[in-house]
Amino acid sequence: MEQAAAGHAVVMGGGVAGLLAARVLAEHDLDVRVLDRDELGHRHEDGARRGVPQGRHIHALLPRGRQILEELFPGLTAQLVDAGAPRGDLLGDTRVQLSGHRFARADAGLSTVSVSRPFLESVVRARVRELPNVTFAPACDVLGLTTTPDRERVTGVRVLRRADSSAEEVLEAAVVVDAMGRGSRTPRWLGELGYDPPPETEVAGDVGYATRHYQLAPDVLGGDWGTLQGPTPTCLRGGALARIDGDRWIVTLFGLLGDHPPAEPEGFLDFADSLTFPDLAQAIGAGEPLDEPVRMRFPASVRRRYEQLRRFPHGLLPLGDGVCSLNPIYGQGMTVAALQALELRAHLGQQTAPDPHRWLRRVAQIVDPAWDMVVGGDLALPGVHGPRTPKVRALGAYIGRLHAAAATDPELAVAFARVMALVDPPTTLLRPRVAARVLLGGRRAISLDPSRASRARGDQPSAAGGRATPRRNEEVRR
Repeated sequence: MEQAAAGHAVVMGGGVAGLLAARVLAEHDLDVRVLDRDELGHRHEDGARRGVPQGRHIHALLPRGRQILEELFPGLTAQLVDAGAPRGDLLGDTRVQLSGHRFARADAGLSTVSVSRPFLESVVRARVRELPNVTFAPACDVLGLTTTPDRERVTGVRVLRRADSSAEEVLEAAVVVDAMGRGSRTPRWLGELGYDPPPETEVAGDVGYATRHYQLAPDVLGGDWGTLQGPTPTCLRGGALARIDGDRWIVTLFGLLGDHPPAEPEGFLDFADSLTFPDLAQAIGAGEPLDEPVRMRFPASVRRRYEQLRRFPHGLLPLGDGVCSLNPIYGQGMTVAALQALELRAHLGQQTAPDPHRWLRRVAQIVDPAWDMVVGGDLALPGVHGPRTPKVRALGAYIGRLHAAAATDPELAVAFARVMALVDPPTTLLRPRVAARVLLGGRRAISLDPSRASRARGDQPSAAGGRATPRRNEEVRR
């Protein structure tokens, strides 16, 4: 049994994080079993899964995430585009409006695709199913972990399949990956095994959002395939609209601190009309809704500090939202999971047995940039509950000035877009050249007129009088 377990791995969770972990584990001579509570249909038409309620809402596959998926699944980008997913530049083909400022237009060299979560997940799952050493166990509940007698090593999981007359069974494994998302039970299981649970940091923004799909004219945004508007200290509302697969558009409206969009259609439109910039409301006001609004609530971003634990069992590797669950309006989750999958590949390639402490330290380092950006953005808004350290306050004020300057300075707009896309680290925004432009307020100060917000792509002038293209950046670095 021990020899059999040595060649086996179990991934708890069949979402994006779990699928990417399974893909990486499969290339290391392991027979991988992917467990999930849902049925895991073969078609994206099956819709959002019960275990992924956020799947109904807008998702962002950031450029860094797209590149990693392309590396793990060669040809995936072309496959998505051929199936109807729009492809474009994150800044050049999308209207970005943050802190009440519309970013200057520029080609940032940040290529990405716009897809619905069920579509992306179904395509990735199909690619994972093609791997000969990966099998799926859907409709399966994980009851707990099995360990060695001294509880120093996890040896597998106890599961119960939902089929009639099923009995509890044990799946032995040398590696158990927890990709169960925000519902991860690893903290509780650690307590049951005599370990300390991880310390947690929480930033409570009480975000509520509502999503609806529309049929819109292809040129409704003047050729752009998306628009994003973030909240401001004086307007805790925002929204995003994107053209996606299936010749549809998806719109997600959100609000913080209890100011949530309603699910009632007329109220949904009124909420859209209340946003600072009119692009989104004007677009959907002329469109045909394809469904009723669906709501969801996200109380807080939560980070579990596993790296601070002195003891942790071997053989167990948590990742994804179970380690760090980020406010979804920033669109960082899938890309952070992809970065962790790359780290898992490197980790397994350097040693015969995963070192949990080394793994947890590396995961923390991967999470740090996204966490700092998300909680920094949230804590810049009055009323959001969380630790406001001097560092957080200083960076919040600096990023606010950067957003204002990026309205007229394409170089700053590109710099921030690359950090937002998790391509460049946040420290690049503090480089002398960037800081000088921020402190000088960009090339010139302009008071934005919201009536100009719906102007077509190319109509917003740069300092030279045309659509700004300061430079064509190199392909997203590895």
